[in-house]
Amino acid sequence: MAEDYQVLKEGREDVLRINAEQWSFVPSLENNAVVMAKTIDYLVQVPSTGRIVFTQKRNYSYNYEQTQMLVEIANLYKMLVKQKRILTLADLASKPQSNVFLPEWQSKLQEVVINLLRADPLGAYVELRRLIREEKIKIKKVPLDLVDSQQSYIDTLAYLYNLLDKTRLINIARKNLSGYAIGNREIYSTIFRPIITPDFMFTRLMAQHPLDGEQLDLYSFGQSEVNIYSTEKDIKYLYHLIPPEFKLTEDKYELLDLARGVLAEHKPREEEFLEPEKMRNTFFNIGRDLLQELAESRNIEIGFDELNELANILVRYTVGFGVLEVLLQDKKVQDISINSPIGQTPIFLVHEDFDECVTNLIPTREDAESWASKFRILSGRPLDEANPILDTELILPDARARVAIIQKPLNPQGLAYALRRHRDKPWTLPLFLQNKMISPLGAGLMSFLIDGSRTMLVAGTRSSGKTSLLGSVLIEIMRKYRLITIEDTLELPTDALRVLGYNIQQMKVRSALTKGGSEIAADEGIRTALRLGDSALIVGEIRSLEAFALYEAMRIGALANVVAGTIHGDSPYGVFDRVVNDLKVPKTSFKATDTIVVTNPMKSPDGLHKWRRVTQITEVRKHWVDDPLAERGFVDLMKYDTKQDMLVPTPDLMNGDSEIIKSIGGNVKEWAGDWDAIWDNILLRAKIKETLVSYANRLKNNSLLEAKFIIDSNDQFHRISEIVREEVGNLDPKRIFFSWEEWLKRRIRMRQY
Repeated sequence: MAEDYQVLKEGREDVLRINAEQWSFVPSLENNAVVMAKTIDYLVQVPSTGRIVFTQKRNYSYNYEQTQMLVEIANLYKMLVKQKRILTLADLASKPQSNVFLPEWQSKLQEVVINLLRADPLGAYVELRRLIREEKIKIKKVPLDLVDSQQSYIDTLAYLYNLLDKTRLINIARKNLSGYAIGNREIYSTIFRPIITPDFMFTRLMAQHPLDGEQLDLYSFGQSEVNIYSTEKDIKYLYHLIPPEFKLTEDKYELLDLARGVLAEHKPREEEFLEPEKMRNTFFNIGRDLLQELAESRNIEIGFDELNELANILVRYTVGFGVLEVLLQDKKVQDISINSPIGQTPIFLVHEDFDECVTNLIPTREDAESWASKFRILSGRPLDEANPILDTELILPDARARVAIIQKPLNPQGLAYALRRHRDKPWTLPLFLQNKMISPLGAGLMSFLIDGSRTMLVAGTRSSGKTSLLGSVLIEIMRKYRLITIEDTLELPTDALRVLGYNIQQMKVRSALTKGGSEIAADEGIRTALRLGDSALIVGEIRSLEAFALYEAMRIGALANVVAGTIHGDSPYGVFDRVVNDLKVPKTSFKATDTIVVTNPMKSPDGLHKWRRVTQITEVRKHWVDDPLAERGFVDLMKYDTKQDMLVPTPDLMNGDSEIIKSIGGNVKEWAGDWDAIWDNILLRAKIKETLVSYANRLKNNSLLEAKFIIDSNDQFHRISEIVREEVGNLDPKRIFFSWEEWLKRRIRMRQY
């Protein structure tokens, strides 16, 4: 029997892995009495079991709660078998008058305990109740000299019945036991619901839909299907995923399992991981050929599209990241978290429409360790007890994500992961305008400030959309300027912008959390960027010593080109406090900051929903000496109004009391000393952004709001502005808007978007 199973340690949990490959039936506790009886026998030997897994082409996994019900039955069975006096009714054997009934009583008792209790505990409970009732009727008719023996037999039955009555399995099933027929296992199907996964896949997936779930949404992406449920047991929604690998026939499962075994013999070298796209293509081609050969050798008919689908699945579960890749293909998934101890909790995620969700996916220790090894190689950064933190990025054919990993000793229970999914295409101000993150005037003002080559910090708390908003800033920079981006973890959409015609150079520097390594420090990266010529400088996130170099760049870059970055802080003073007090940048250097844009998540009153909003656009004035807050060094140009759910202008902006905006205007001949002309240009930009959203909503075509079209629109705005200025001598907003809208209508008619 020892060869039939093994006990594996996953975190603090003992997993009983039962080999059912040679069984002629499906290893189902709920549908098969033989399987349940075998399992009870195994649990008698391994009472510490926390989870049961049967392996038979697919893996059938029963969770801790279900396993403990059977462990309790196994312990009860073991105790009764050891107490032979009960099963043999030894106390009655000493009474000569009971010998006539003793064999029959022993037979019934042993049938219940030895056979029925192992194979059908509910049946054993019902049978004991029936026997007690039957014997109580009989006792009224037996001779007086047999009453004591009969009562002793009834007491033994009642003792066993009461033991069973206290078990969790009986407590859960009791309300459904009326009319229960021994051998009918329908009730078991409501109690035991395994997580079924293919044999080539480590991650466990609860394929069955929740019995108490209310379906709120259903959608698909690629070959995967997602159901969103609300359940009574959890205030979080359930994100129920069925990936393509769970929709395959048994023949295809067999092909994948065989192919995976062959490919496992060729472990990719570290240098192959340095070119992940090339490696995936190589494994895809090898896998497809291998699957084709295996299918032909087994006379399995398989089409071209099916072959490609199987090859993609094979790549995903060999050199890829398994079910993580499927989750990241869902454009509505924003964040993914995998907590330790791995294998005991499901994957959690943040959904675009339903916020915090729990999934039906439970990764295993094998998953976690495999992913960690791949991320170490891909990033070239250490992840060990001396370096228990790893920040990196994951770039897949259909998705990009930022990855944070922690392990021992920082995380005493082993590995844990957090992934932030990036949008496939860059965010734009009109897209933010459409989802109300920013108002039309706010978008117009930011466009004006960016064109004015101001220095800008985008601040906010975690998950507030700082990096996404910074990405939209890049879209507003004219393509004629060169851009240099500096990041420790690649998040900005540089590849997409390069394809869209930007002159952009990407630089990757050492993470502030990483010790040593071959990467250069962030501050050195910034100073190097300053030696690469006149460029707009974009810093992904200001965390440490790079703050000094950034402010050096701000002072050098003032009035020449945009210098921008993100930083943690929930207000302008919070940014000042972080930069000056935490990062030790001199107060006088902080004055090089022209504007601070604050974005923060807002919660609904019930706490169940949240949305991101730009809450402030603030200029930093230069006259203050010690405390910008006390000396009115911070002047809000726009501020979020909770009642209107909108970013609205402040009196300072409406009255033209903005030194930064006036300074920008002072560098343009047509605007110098003319606040009305400056204000009209800001309103014009706002109107253009709002008009784009209006056309996109009316036509139900969000392509008009994507980066490709917005860049064309911005280019056209600048061309038209130049033409109008030459024709009439000033930047007439009405003429510019009319010509721009005519261009927009032509593009829409020609379907050029």
